[in-house]
Amino acid sequence: MAWDFWVHHPESFHQTSFLFSNRGTPVGFRHMNGYSSHTYKWVNAKGEVFFVKYTFKTDAGIKNFTAEEAAEVAKNNPYYSKEDLYNHIESGNVASWTFFVQIMPEAESESYKFDILDVTKVWPHSDYPLIEVGKLVLNRNPENWFAEVEQSAFSPSNLVPGIEASNDKMLQGRLFSYPDTHRHRLGRNYDQIPVNHSYRSKINNY
Repeated sequence: MAWDFWVHHPESFHQTSFLFSNRGTPVGFRHMNGYSSHTYKWVNAKGEVFFVKYTFKTDAGIKNFTAEEAAEVAKNNPYYSKEDLYNHIESGNVASWTFFVQIMPEAESESYKFDILDVTKVWPHSDYPLIEVGKLVLNRNPENWFAEVEQSAFSPSNLVPGIEASNDKMLQGRLFSYPDTHRHRLGRNYDQIPVNHSYRSKINNY
């Protein structure tokens, strides 16, 4: 079924070529990059709109299993990536990624050579270079797995002022489907669970 999709949808070729290349199976979460895929909007105090893509580059370096190694790991320890990350942090180390953004003024998006909201497209770094913003650092393991991991609810609709959703079709679908999933999984007041509400805030819904 997956192969059927790939061969009939050429826009998936970029992902497919990665999957079947030497970068197909990362040696744990610490050795893989992260990408927003979606295009977001940043709006400044003047009301000027910019389109943005997020990239997280691993500080541990890209490292991948061979096909044979990946098959052995899948057979012997399907939780290898979680275990590797846990043990790394438990031994006093940190896992970190450098956070970059690509920024495109709204006016340029209308005449760009492809649809910038298409999640199958990668913005060329030659046109929109990576701008370093900061670090994403994991420096401790959960003390209560249920409270800090199982009850966590992530959604692209949780946005702070200045960051908005674009008309990216897949992102638009996720804006309402993710919160619905959390309401089903955790209850209607899932945003009152400590791991989900704003840092040092107290939410009272009456």
